[in-house]
Amino acid sequence: MPFAHITGWGISVPEPVLTNEDVSKMVDTNDEWIRSHTGIHERHIARENEFTSTLAVEAAIKALQSANLAPTELDLIIVTSSSPEYIFPATACLVQDQIGATKAGAFDLSAACSGFIYATNMAAQAIRSGSIKNALVIGSETLSRFTNWKDRNTCILFGDGAGAFVLQASDKPGGLLSAVMHSDGSGADSLTLLGGGARYPATETTIHEGKHFIQMDGKAVFRFATRVMGQAIKESLDLAGLKLDDVQWIIPHQANYRIIETAAKLLKTPLEKFVINIERYGNTSTASIPIATVEAVEAGRVKPGDKIAFVGFGAGLTWGAMVVEWTGSIPAKKQVHPEQYRLFARLRSFVRRALRFIEGFFSRREL
Repeated sequence: MPFAHITGWGISVPEPVLTNEDVSKMVDTNDEWIRSHTGIHERHIARENEFTSTLAVEAAIKALQSANLAPTELDLIIVTSSSPEYIFPATACLVQDQIGATKAGAFDLSAACSGFIYATNMAAQAIRSGSIKNALVIGSETLSRFTNWKDRNTCILFGDGAGAFVLQASDKPGGLLSAVMHSDGSGADSLTLLGGGARYPATETTIHEGKHFIQMDGKAVFRFATRVMGQAIKESLDLAGLKLDDVQWIIPHQANYRIIETAAKLLKTPLEKFVINIERYGNTSTASIPIATVEAVEAGRVKPGDKIAFVGFGAGLTWGAMVVEWTGSIPAKKQVHPEQYRLFARLRSFVRRALRFIEGFFSRREL
């Protein structure tokens, strides 16, 4: 049975920064209050011409570059997002087209902030089954589009960004060692985005009632998150046959500094063992775990051979954890340039659209 290794990683974060001082000009709050209650100092906000798919594509290209893997070698693309481009088509299909992943299947996975754990596990399972060899998992968010900038309870929290992992099959032991996924729909109303679906399609009433904005019961989410984080980590470690002392790093979903701090106390683990970067990005939902991971790798904190526990939690309610032995990129005989495939991808997309137009034209004539 092959092992599923994380061999590539990349992030894409919009340049515009919204500081706590900027937020305090929109709602009744201040920098000190936001920092003390969330740990957030600033967050990045996507420009008008940046979308969930464009951030995902940039993160994907960087991940493929670090893995030295051509897009045409991908067998599967999973995009997980709380702010997908559309209800359908899947954002993953837009990414597949734009990067030139000609043979990859593509789908979106919706599990809110736990989505990256879920998606990485799904990709690893497919690799271990032998059905695929190479997968791309992306968490991408433009949550600022669904943030009510008049609601001081939620607008201070969320930011935009994307992060991606490349997973590859290898006979070498390591990679994803274990994973657990859980859900509890009885808590679905704790964190919601009601508008735009089949129950509340967009109408003048739903817009007036604010159903197209994120709504959250902050206290309920805090209690839930601090309870399940430690449980999920321990469960995943048990499946891998490891103890907490065997792990060099814990990389949690970056929702709130106080949640992470409380979880560390419950685990009786030093906070220094946690990778935390929420102060500069806020809550980027499905993108937060890969963004934090990539920064830790690039800073030299995460090294080959390290064992890492990842843990996420979010709306649904959903939560999950996975244990990974970090092995890094697989040595390659030749250098690949994934970014060069984008020109080919645009040309291919244009040709295929033209062929569909011609096919439709002749079909109409036959009818």
